[in-house]
Amino acid sequence: MNIHEYQGKEVLKSFGVAIQEGIVADTPENAVKAAQELQKQTGTGWWVIKSQIHAGGRGKGKIKGTEQRGVALAKSLDDVKNISTNILGNVLVTIQTGEAGKKVNKVLVSQDVYYPGESQPKEFYISVLLNRNTGRNIIMYSTEGGMDIEEVAHNTPHLIHKEEIDPKVGLQAFQARKVAFNLGLEGTAHKEMVRFVTALYKAYDSIDAAMFEINPVLKTSDNKIIAVDSKVNLDENALFRHPDLAALRDISEEDATEVEAGEHNLNYVKLDGNVGCMVNGAGLAMATMDIIKLSGGEPANFLDVGGTANAQRVEQAFRIILKDPNVKAILVNIFGGIVRCDRVAQGIVDAYKNMGNIKVPIIVRLQGTNAEEAKSIIDQSGLKVYSAIQLQEAADLVKKVLA
Repeated sequence: MNIHEYQGKEVLKSFGVAIQEGIVADTPENAVKAAQELQKQTGTGWWVIKSQIHAGGRGKGKIKGTEQRGVALAKSLDDVKNISTNILGNVLVTIQTGEAGKKVNKVLVSQDVYYPGESQPKEFYISVLLNRNTGRNIIMYSTEGGMDIEEVAHNTPHLIHKEEIDPKVGLQAFQARKVAFNLGLEGTAHKEMVRFVTALYKAYDSIDAAMFEINPVLKTSDNKIIAVDSKVNLDENALFRHPDLAALRDISEEDATEVEAGEHNLNYVKLDGNVGCMVNGAGLAMATMDIIKLSGGEPANFLDVGGTANAQRVEQAFRIILKDPNVKAILVNIFGGIVRCDRVAQGIVDAYKNMGNIKVPIIVRLQGTNAEEAKSIIDQSGLKVYSAIQLQEAADLVKKVLA
């Protein structure tokens, strides 16, 4: 589960990670009030206005139809109001959102931390995530932080460093010092980075995060180390342990159909194809999508109904699949182990009759307990439903109805 930058920073701050202070606002008037409050708290005279959406590349992104960037520097309260007015309620298009973009409902008004001094500020990149190949967490970091980190990783991968953490002992002090050393820091800045990395890893481990990405981590001109941005992704499977974090979910940032599917305990992910999939089990879903492609189609979704495929559940799955106007056919592929195939078949027939307006062909492949009985139920229903037992049969039928 993704959370917004302002929420991620509050989580980091609660674990002692130094952050760029900011106040979230949902109207231009509230943005001005936030700027005034920040001026009292921090003494800042300039402010950074940041669009709050679940996507990266906001600094380079633009509000659709304008030249307004998703992140902008305000040098006066009038600038704060004007920039916020240009951003709030409008659609921000970034490299990660695609042309559709995302509507901006909130902005984060932050203090300006790029203040002048005897030495120049320096931006670093630091992330914490799981290395699935080794089953260990790693700290990934680079001296080349900022908006072009993707180009750094592509063109100069030797500038990306990794520190792997042994789960039996956790992050060790020498590892935090190694990170600071490899970033070229010394003196006060070195000590501050050690403290920063230690607190950052503690936060990541304590909240069952899937990923932390801090880009940039800033060394200010007076050698403070602070998180200027934060991208926090939480492990949804562990949210039952963190109800306070689960409450941070912003469903307006998620696909509405996927949210609806989740409310019915259906695992659904929308894709770009023309054949809807309804299966039970993630492995079977992957095989089903492969067979669709081999038959000349493209999967329109991943939808796992789980072990309970009764009429009500099947009907809801059909409704969700059919919300996609690109769907030209639906392939139902169920393995009847715990659930009997004949019951699934009856559920499909009942759901079809109850909906009454399904205009696309449906191919049903049921295998396992009572598969033959299930095929008979489908064949004798009189509905526009094609039955199959073997996967190849189902693939041939998909090819036939798409022709």
